[in-house]
Amino acid sequence: MKQTYSGGCHCGAVRYEADIDLSKGTLRCNCSICSKSRAWLAAVDGHDFRLLQGSEALGDYQFGAKRIHHRFCRHCGVKSFGHAGPLEGGAFVAVLVSCLDGVSEPELAALPIMYIDGRNDAFESSPQETRHL
Repeated sequence: MKQTYSGGCHCGAVRYEADIDLSKGTLRCNCSICSKSRAWLAAVDGHDFRLLQGSEALGDYQFGAKRIHHRFCRHCGVKSFGHAGPLEGGAFVAVLVSCLDGVSEPELAALPIMYIDGRNDAFESSPQETRHL
């Protein structure tokens, strides 16, 4: 069942709300940026994500095919979400699970994780090796 979570960056300049059903699973990807940042993601429909504050504090990083906007706080540097398409009502937002407020350590430990092969643009497949993700 979807629950509304709040989240944001380390310094608090960027804040958002997202309606997420964490029991449906979280994501770990092996693409270059997710591997380097050790990203742990929850996929959110764009209509279930609301940026509450900090649009002016957001930096935007894109690479490769430039399909995804990797958003980060220009003050503290924390990447708390990314999105494909326009942010407001876009098709897809990925929030970093580590940036969600109020999720206990036991809840985090129990979350299902799906591994995706973003390195090879095979998002429907799991990479052969996942232990390092």
